[in-house]
Amino acid sequence: MVVQETAPSRGGLRLGALTALVVGSMIGGGIFALPQNTASSAAPGAMLIGWTISALGMLALAWVFRLLADRRADLDGGIYAYAKAGFGNYVGFLSAWGYWISAWIGTTSYLVLLLSTLGYFLPVFGDGNTLWAVIAASALLWTVHAMVLRGITGAVLANQVATVAKVIPLILFVIISATAFQMDIFTADIWGAGSTDLGSVMDQVRNMMLITVWVFIGIEGAGVYSARARRRSDVGKATVLGFLGVMVLLVSVNVLSMGIMSRAELAGLKDPSMAYVLESVVGPWGAVLVSAGLVISLLGGLLAWMLLCTEILFSASKGMSMPAFLRQENANRVPAKALFLSNAMIQIFLVLTLFNESTYLALASLGTSMILVPYLLSAVFALRCGMRGELYGHGIAGRRRAMCVTGLAALYSLWLLYAAGVDYLLLSALLYTPGIVLYVQARRELCEPVFRRREGVLFSLLLAGAVVAGWMLYAGYLSL
Repeated sequence: MVVQETAPSRGGLRLGALTALVVGSMIGGGIFALPQNTASSAAPGAMLIGWTISALGMLALAWVFRLLADRRADLDGGIYAYAKAGFGNYVGFLSAWGYWISAWIGTTSYLVLLLSTLGYFLPVFGDGNTLWAVIAASALLWTVHAMVLRGITGAVLANQVATVAKVIPLILFVIISATAFQMDIFTADIWGAGSTDLGSVMDQVRNMMLITVWVFIGIEGAGVYSARARRRSDVGKATVLGFLGVMVLLVSVNVLSMGIMSRAELAGLKDPSMAYVLESVVGPWGAVLVSAGLVISLLGGLLAWMLLCTEILFSASKGMSMPAFLRQENANRVPAKALFLSNAMIQIFLVLTLFNESTYLALASLGTSMILVPYLLSAVFALRCGMRGELYGHGIAGRRRAMCVTGLAALYSLWLLYAAGVDYLLLSALLYTPGIVLYVQARRELCEPVFRRREGVLFSLLLAGAVVAGWMLYAGYLSL
């Protein structure tokens, strides 16, 4: 069924606000740590291959979200709604649950990196996981919490301002770095043959895939807010516009950095590594500029992801896949209990950083692994819709276009699962399984059976994976 766009809703989010949500979600801390994170995994040649795969794959995913937003306008809630429509209640719940966990883990990583950045000026914050860093991050978390409680629209407006402010330092970095780029530095040991810690080119490409995916996460942000959009067609436009703009910045920052410092030098930098790259070109004020931009970026990213955490729980609750209490709104129409549950989990993880020395990259990798399944489910659902002629029409040419785009997105999502590796998949199973508590409560509220058809088998497989992961954590074969 192809659904036509309905009339615009008054007071809804416009194209600029939706695009800012996509850009604000994607540009957080990842781009500022990108030079060191990528150099630790890949030489320049493998880096270019990795970016090519990521750009094509994520562009296909962006197009999938655009097509689904435009042609399946009957589905509100984005990534959750697509999984539920395609694969049933429990799979839809798992998609929402996995996305929610990814969102609040990502928010935690933003806070860790923010305090690590402030540690450049105030050593008491260290790498973002000292006692004083956790205290400061917690205070900031609940301050933003109080701001969001005053209204989603105001928070979205603040995100727009923060998005503009954080893009400016990135553009300045690209302009300045372009003047200092040296091709001989970039091409020296371009395939990493002289480095014993990188492995083969394929290993390098595989190892950097989760990093590139992490900096693209947020591409689906406009879809999550589809129910609040003024015009339904703006959701798809915002997704593609946001993706293209951020992709240019990401690739530019990564490539230019590798032409300013050698791979080994970049790999040895502390986060935010972009600050030290610019410092090597223009002096200390370059590090101050990037650090200031990162602080603004992380504050905006923190706000954007806090909104996404809340909205995905709210959407899943409206769809009856989450308990009813999560769709309760305060006087400002903010899902207050969903917001509190999200931020309570962020607070718990912040405290855990004191005991397991979690770093930004470790949290980012875990957050990425949790979103891979929701991405795959959305891509496969779009593939099914395309085969039925629901995306480009029922003609042969339309179906071929749909098969090309959605098939590429599905293959890329499968590649990401492979790139994640067994360790992160097991950790994902460990985090997916506890969600059954909320799912059972939601089913009981509807007086319906907990599982239908093959859903019980799926839960059993997740439980088995969680048991294995728990044992491996206890035995020391696996670590967070």
